Amino acid sequence: MITVLQRLKGDRAIWMTAIFLGLISLLAVYSSISSLAVKRDSGTMHFLFKHALMLGSGGLIMYYASHLRYTVYSRLAQLALWVTAGLLLLTLLLGSNINDASRWINIPIINQSFQTSDLAKVVLVAYLARVLGKHHEEEWTLRDVALKLMLPVGVICGLILPANFSTAAVLFLVCVSLMFVAQVPIKHLLLLIGAAVAAFALLLLIADFFPDLLPRMATWAARLKAFSSGAADPDANYQVEHAKIAIASGGFFPNGPGSGASRNWLPHPYSDMIYAFIVEEYGSILGGLGLLLLYTILLQRAVTVAKRSEKPFGALVALGLGLLLTMQAMINMAVAVNLVPVTGQPLPLVSMGGTSIWFTCLAIGIILSVSRGLEQQQTPKKDVKPRTSSA
Repeated sequence: MITVLQRLKGDRAIWMTAIFLGLISLLAVYSSISSLAVKRDSGTMHFLFKHALMLGSGGLIMYYASHLRYTVYSRLAQLALWVTAGLLLLTLLLGSNINDASRWINIPIINQSFQTSDLAKVVLVAYLARVLGKHHEEEWTLRDVALKLMLPVGVICGLILPANFSTAAVLFLVCVSLMFVAQVPIKHLLLLIGAAVAAFALLLLIADFFPDLLPRMATWAARLKAFSSGAADPDANYQVEHAKIAIASGGFFPNGPGSGASRNWLPHPYSDMIYAFIVEEYGSILGGLGLLLLYTILLQRAVTVAKRSEKPFGALVALGLGLLLTMQAMINMAVAVNLVPVTGQPLPLVSMGGTSIWFTCLAIGIILSVSRGLEQQQTPKKDVKPRTSSA
């Protein structure tokens, strides 16, 4: 392990965190996948192999992304932003519809579903870091904020919103946080938040008259009602009630891998509710607090990389992507313990998933690329001795 880490470039703590999360994911998915295997009439090894393949290919993406010079992502984000917006629109119009949500399009050659919002999150954060970095020494006017910041954030989040409210909300909060760190005037940020709230309220009002415009609104309302009712109506909050049972069954100390009985009755123990399943098998201390610690380390190292970066883009993209991944993880864990309504956010690098693993690895790879650039700056150049003539 030490030899492998010595060959990896970039922040070693981030690499270690990603490796540990991947190993936890393999153990937890293999242990929890039996219910899905029975439902799909496939063996557990089929799903384990597919998940291991996604994690392995994600590791390669992370490795090669970390070896690219991080300034390349600034230019790529500028090109990819509006392409991503087009893909989001295409997904809304022609994407696979599951539970009134069009989130996926299929990649024809490899027959793999592709959630365009996962790409949009990374692209928007990188694009915003580019714009904020280029203007970090300039005074932000309301016109600049509206055209250079509000417009791209509003378009991308607005296209994600109809199918995935929680992803749009998390991405919007990360973008606002990034603008705050980049010292965009608070009065402009308040105006941005007010405009977003007003636009969302208007959308809800229009959806009352045209229900087909926002078919997920009934699902949002049901989840909010279930969260507010709590123990008064356990059937309405079925997922969380069973997650709490799984967590209570786990206790403080590990019961061991394969011991979790909740795989038979917990909804989605391999994806949305995998945190509750991990706590059941590994206990609240090792499983619960251990995962929380790993994501905290990831955020802390991303902040450290951002603080040490000499270029504004490197600092902002590392901070933004670290905040995005950590916030997503915290929301997933908060859902399992009933602190927030059910959202459907996966646990980064742990939940079984498809292309979401790839884009999580891409985000971590970009952070590693920034830290690798710092290492290269600190490496002293060897003095080159001039050749002496033998004559």
